[in-house]
Amino acid sequence: MQEDLAENWGIRAVTVYDKPASFFRETPLDVQHQLFVKLGRTYPAFRACSESSDPAVERSAFTQRDLQSGLVTRPRGRPALLVSSTSWTEDEDFSILLAALEKFEQLLLNGESLPPLVCVITGKGPLKEFYSRLLSQKQLQHVQVCTPWLEAEDYPRLLGSADLGVSLHTSSSGLDLPMKVVDMFGCCLPVCAASFRCLHELVKHEENGLVFRDAEELAAQLQMLFFKFPDPAGKLSLFRKNLQGSEPLCWEESWRHTVLPLLVDT
Repeated sequence: MQEDLAENWGIRAVTVYDKPASFFRETPLDVQHQLFVKLGRTYPAFRACSESSDPAVERSAFTQRDLQSGLVTRPRGRPALLVSSTSWTEDEDFSILLAALEKFEQLLLNGESLPPLVCVITGKGPLKEFYSRLLSQKQLQHVQVCTPWLEAEDYPRLLGSADLGVSLHTSSSGLDLPMKVVDMFGCCLPVCAASFRCLHELVKHEENGLVFRDAEELAAQLQMLFFKFPDPAGKLSLFRKNLQGSEPLCWEESWRHTVLPLLVDT
């Protein structure tokens, strides 16, 4: 946008990037468990596949809690948790994600070393009912898609609990960056993001996430990132470590570093 203003309008501008609010951060494991149990009361995708044989253990699809010690752990063989936030409009082509999930399902059926997948899609908009009906017609065995309504405080907790984020945002102007990815990065959540003109300013391909152009590329990225999940030496873990080590400025700090000196100088 800085370049566009200079080239087309003759305006000299200083770029101040959006930053996540302070409550977008990694979610502690015990809080994750509380969230999953809470959501599981309404949405089956968050529930354990089977009842625990041990009454002293409380289970969700992703976590388990020892009721005596209070210790929360992640069980072996848990599904991976993918989160996408969408406005359910034509600006975001949800069919790309849907096609990629179907390809991921086929890979599982073919015996690939991949985890079952829970895909949580948040947001509301005019095309939500259309795609919800489409989803209900799919016969997916290893991929569950959930479109929950979340309380405001639960959205950052969900991002901070997920394994991977997906952004379908494409900018009609090519000049704006998706705030949803900013929030995901605040939670140290690696992202696969749809490609457009200025996305490289936010998503660093092969550093904090991956950029895709179509369903084929997204499916291949999901296959690569979730291969032998959870793999501490895999790229998904590497991207998260890179985000954890980047320590981005919060909005207030960014404003003080970038904008305040300009105001003081004037």
